[in-house]
This record gives sequence, structure tokens and C-alpha cells, in this order.
Amino acid sequence: MDEAAQRSRLLSGFAETIAQTKEKEQADRAVAETKIEAINFNFYYGTFQALRNINIRIPQNRVTAIIGPSGCGKSTFLRAINRMHDRTPGARGEGQLMLGGANIYGDIDPVKLRRRVGMVFQRPNPFVKSIYENVAYGLRVQKVNDRRILDEKVEQALRRAALWDEVKDRLHKASGTALSGGQQQRLCIARAIAVEPEVVLMDEPCSALDPIATMKIEDLIHELRANFTIVIVTHNMQQAMRVSDMTAFMLMDRTTRAGELIEFSPTDELFTNPQDRRTEDYVTGRFG
Repeated sequence: MDEAAQRSRLLSGFAETIAQTKEKEQADRAVAETKIEAINFNFYYGTFQALRNINIRIPQNRVTAIIGPSGCGKSTFLRAINRMHDRTPGARGEGQLMLGGANIYGDIDPVKLRRRVGMVFQRPNPFVKSIYENVAYGLRVQKVNDRRILDEKVEQALRRAALWDEVKDRLHKASGTALSGGQQQRLCIARAIAVEPEVVLMDEPCSALDPIATMKIEDLIHELRANFTIVIVTHNMQQAMRVSDMTAFMLMDRTTRAGELIEFSPTDELFTNPQDRRTEDYVTGRFG
């Protein structure tokens, strides 16, 4: 082999090694930045399969929206993340659903899981307690009884939920149920984040709110992603475009009626350049 050919072979080898190193670094970075990962995850209600072979990596400190027609398994997947189906007879998850590298359906105690994964529901559900006690509820469950610490964490949570200035003068006087709908939802968000979870799940959090209250919740979601990983289910595609970094599109298989993940990508890409024809048909309004 002449010198030029040998040099070319060496350079090619170096280039291949560099490319492999970069690929490994990117893969390692993707794993490190992943907060929730589903690997061939299936979910059943008795004999009915509600989710089939879900594979997704949800990044930390980002907002991930899940969209799709009614009945496609969006809320089932969301609730599976903190095992809200545990008390439903026959409900079970199979495969792997990972939180920070530990399998939710095997390696994590459900009680500890729910401290790490907060939930905000479709309709505000404040307790018939004072505003203060609503926010302090989870902290008291965790045996936090020091008044100074409680005061500090309640104020921090209400500030993060953009509600402090509106309620600071009636924390102990007003019931959480006396607030407006939008305020109640922000109170529920404050209650969820007061215990410092790693993940906040939101199941259509604005569907029962007026446009002004919806705007406040959306602005709040933008702020919260600096501290929390947020997963939101929404029927509102414009909302998904406004608030999320990543979007997952799900559909129900017409034959098996199981929910399937069709596409998952950065939100701007999914809405402007979808890779699956079914995604394009949905986001352009051809069906759904």
C-alpha cells in the first residue's frame, strides 16, 4: 500500500472513530436528559388493552404535550405515570415505564412515586380548607409541621403559581373553594408543586376555564418548566403549540382499539413538518 493510500485509510479511520464518539456522546446526553421513558409499555383494564407498545423519551425541564382524538389513551398514559389506576380492578401496566432510570411498575413504591410526580386534574379540586391549608396539605402529609418552614414553602408555591399577590391577605380566612375557577386551578397547581415533585402531570388543566384564566395557566406553565418536567394532555392543538417544547400524537387502532403513539418530535416540527400522514391529517383538521 503506497503512502497516500495509507494516509487516506488512517484519516478515514480517525473520522469514523470521531463520528462514533460523537454519536455515543449524543446518545448518553439523550439518556441523561430523559426524565420519563416508556419502553414497549402496555396498559390493560382487565382483558382490554388500552395502550400498546408505547416508546417515548420525555425530556426533563421541558413541557411535553400529548394530543390526539378522544379515546386514544392520552389520559390513560398520563395517569399511568403516577399509577393512579392502582385501585381500578384489573388495571395493570406491562413493559417498562421509567422515572429517572427506575421502573415505575416495579422499582418504585407508589407512595414515594406520588411525592415525585404531582397531578393537576381537568377540573379544579381544592379542598374545603383555607387557602393556606390547601397548599400545606401535602407538606403536612410528609410530616412537615414546623410553622416557619410551612409558611416559607406555602408562600414559595403560591408565588410560583402566580397567585400570592391575589390571596396573601386572606390565606387563613378564605376557603380554597371560594376562589374563582382560574384561581382554584392555580391553587391546585400550588398544592401540587409545594412538595417539590420532579414531574407535574396536567390533564386538560384549562378545559373548564375562560380564555383569560387559560392564558394565565399557560403563562404559568412556561415559568414552571424551569423547575419541573411537565406533561400536559390537551385537546386544544393551539394550546399545545403555545406551551409545549415536545408533542406526542396518539391514535386508537381501529381493530384492537388500543392507544398507540404515532409520532413524537419537537412541537414546531410536528405541526409544520409531520413525518406520518396520520399526524398531518389530524393537525390539519382532516379528522379528529
